[in-house]
Amino acid sequence: MQFISDFFQILKDVQFANPSWFFSLFILIPLIGWQIWQRRKMNATLRVSTVEPFLQTPRSWKQKLRWLPLVLEIIAIVFLVTALARPQSSFRQNEVQVEGVDIVLALDISGSMKAMDFKPNRLGVTKKVAAEFIKNRPSDRIGLVVYAGEAYTQCPVTTDHATLLGLLEDVDFDRIEDGTAIGDGLGTAINRLRESDAKSKIIILLSDGVNNRGYLDPYASAEIAKHMGIKVYTIGCGKKGLAPFPTPYGVQQMESEIDEVLLQNIAKETGGEYFRATNSQKLSEVYDEIDKMEKTIINETVFEHANDEVMPFMIFGLVFFGLFLFFRYFVFRINP
Repeated sequence: MQFISDFFQILKDVQFANPSWFFSLFILIPLIGWQIWQRRKMNATLRVSTVEPFLQTPRSWKQKLRWLPLVLEIIAIVFLVTALARPQSSFRQNEVQVEGVDIVLALDISGSMKAMDFKPNRLGVTKKVAAEFIKNRPSDRIGLVVYAGEAYTQCPVTTDHATLLGLLEDVDFDRIEDGTAIGDGLGTAINRLRESDAKSKIIILLSDGVNNRGYLDPYASAEIAKHMGIKVYTIGCGKKGLAPFPTPYGVQQMESEIDEVLLQNIAKETGGEYFRATNSQKLSEVYDEIDKMEKTIINETVFEHANDEVMPFMIFGLVFFGLFLFFRYFVFRINP
């Protein structure tokens, strides 16, 4: 059984060194035609008034399997011709050199992220889009910082994206004091990259409000990021003006503000860009755009080695040819 399993494994990636041998399979056409003509020639002709009694006679297993030798012969020829075509399996080895990119996602989890202009809300959509961004960058170290009235590290920069995605899913409201401390959120993200030796270090800072809490001034944090060679991409999330918010009295229209000037200046100061996302589709496009601009550089060297896999096909061909000879001359033999 292991031999058969290995044989089917070979078939997955098999290539042929001499595929022109397959043209010889056209010999099967006259072979099949000759067999059909011979069998019709062997049929005796006898005129009778009706063949009803013959039709009711049960057929023996030999009559039912009279085409078996021909089928075995065809299969044997196919395997032997395939062996002559020199099937080969390829072994490929890749050597990948990665120029790493360290990324920290800084997400706003203040109460304003409950706004329902995104479905189900701003935070829910942000988590979903961020998860897709992480999945599309398997070679990078990525970390996660969340902030509201204060900031903390949800996950340090890591290549363990399964753990990171689990911690991203756990992000929710009311974990810390409410408010919008953009300076603290950016400062905590910078601290995560302080000892990074990556050639490219970036922060993606998302906010839907105005800086109104925290200990660090956002402009001072941006200056530190610039000094450390960290590029900050900022995203203004949500619509300005009235937006639907859930309240104990149902969904109410409430005022929503975004300090776009601050976010634009942070991005400009650090060599990044500012993006505006007014719906879930726009937010997804923003992350796609950042993904394209900050691609990981991969140098790939491919080694390929081909192994001949003639023997399995030759063995199967000889086995089926042996079965053909056995059934043709011992089971279905024709008396002279």
